[in-house]
Amino acid sequence: MNKLRLATRLLASCVLAASLAGCSPSTDEAASKTLNIAFWADNTILVSVDPFQVYWLEHRVMLRNVAESLTDQDPQTGEIIPWLAKSWAISDDALSYTFYLRNDVTFSNGERFDAKAVKAAFDSNKAFATELPATFGATYLAGYDHAEVVDDFTVKLVLSKPNAGFLQATSTTNLAILAPASYQLSAQERSLGKIIGTGPFVLDHYTPEVGAKLVKRQGYAWPSANVKNRGEAHLDTIELSYIPEESVRNGLFLQGQADILWPRNPFSEVDIKLFQSKGATIQSRSLPGPAYNLYPNTRRLLADKQVRLAVQKAIDRKTYASAVYSANFPVVRGIYDVTTPYAKDQSDKLAYDPEGAEHLLDAAGWLKGADGYRQKDGKRLTLSYNITPAETAGDVLIQDQLRKVGIDLKLAVTTRAEWFANNASGNYDLTINYMTRAEPIILQTILDPRSANSATVATNTYEPQALEKATALFDAGITATQPQQRAEAYGGLQDLLLDESSAFPIYERVWQAATSAKVKHFQWTAEGFALLSDIEVSEK
Repeated sequence: MNKLRLATRLLASCVLAASLAGCSPSTDEAASKTLNIAFWADNTILVSVDPFQVYWLEHRVMLRNVAESLTDQDPQTGEIIPWLAKSWAISDDALSYTFYLRNDVTFSNGERFDAKAVKAAFDSNKAFATELPATFGATYLAGYDHAEVVDDFTVKLVLSKPNAGFLQATSTTNLAILAPASYQLSAQERSLGKIIGTGPFVLDHYTPEVGAKLVKRQGYAWPSANVKNRGEAHLDTIELSYIPEESVRNGLFLQGQADILWPRNPFSEVDIKLFQSKGATIQSRSLPGPAYNLYPNTRRLLADKQVRLAVQKAIDRKTYASAVYSANFPVVRGIYDVTTPYAKDQSDKLAYDPEGAEHLLDAAGWLKGADGYRQKDGKRLTLSYNITPAETAGDVLIQDQLRKVGIDLKLAVTTRAEWFANNASGNYDLTINYMTRAEPIILQTILDPRSANSATVATNTYEPQALEKATALFDAGITATQPQQRAEAYGGLQDLLLDESSAFPIYERVWQAATSAKVKHFQWTAEGFALLSDIEVSEK
């Protein structure tokens, strides 16, 4: 076993046994201004902390504080604001973006940040995306053709086709700028932590499945306007741990061994009350992008629109939010989470109406039998839902809600490989897919067959005539040059998806972290991450 992982396990045992005498942090450790974050499990399938390759949320939190971007995004308004670029100009045809760069920025290895560095980053990422189109960052780079160095601190990024989401893409962690020296290394080396950025912290090391360490960058002085601290970070080091076991994570936090408890799933109401009783603050933000939606396979039983509409009406989302999470947990309002620009409140189309669902199923010829399930032509109305790695309380609740109107929902627990294979072959009735980005264009990666990570799922989501309408709306959204045009395109898309019941929103994807009473000035980024250079840890 890795020594660091062994140490983590020994520490956890110490916590759970409440034997604090040998487990408390030393005075020297406290004086060093160290922040300890207990994350959920690390990614074991695609191990990478290279900004362009990364998609694991916990890795992106870390990278946001090591590697910076040309622009940033206001987490409250969604507006794109300056960062490494002081300003920019967009051509009338939206095919060229000229960025005017700061001239006082350096990478942590001493290299100057300039137009050549930006060109090296974008051109290297394009080459990588050409070789591996499935790379997560490739969707952010859609349409990018080449970069032109105008002068030392002016660079023009040229697109081959319009991409209305491109400016927002320049604000993301995935298009963060690394030092030219980073791109001389192999993709594998970058994946394992050889990252040279301009941020307020330097990645000291990353150990897969165990953790990572960030150290303070001396002389840092160029944060975005989202950061209140205009100089060097208050913290000297940040220790990040990946801990799959909820009981271990919670124990570390309750005994003061972790300053921030940051799991993947929201806290239960019981845990929230327990943490708050210890002086903790619960930090919550909806992750931008699509809500947690189920998507139908319209090539099987859900080809019948009346059945899809019945499923929509049979889901009690208010009960889901309060029963699975907590009384104050937000109820999903539509296709997108509320932090996504152009998200539309579609609550009226998501009303719980079991009687309406029953009438629709009766009209479609699916009649209830003595066992309470509906049948037609001798066959039960059974829908398969592949889930991985295990069923959740939420899955069981949805199963129960559909049972009340006579629909038999089978929860098929699969391995991750089986889950992907089933999606690719269309062996499902309902499936899920979500990605995190504060830009509505992200839905194309899921539901536009021309660019989706699963063309089968994207195609099967719609009836043929709805697919034609959806692709037209996607095209209108990505080529729009004015906000009103984008609002109309993405508003129309959201309405289409619910009017056709081509998506079933289940819950708002809220990310929560518990911060101890010692932690001050935690704040979210637009992507749902955190600006760690603002954080201070008191002696309390």
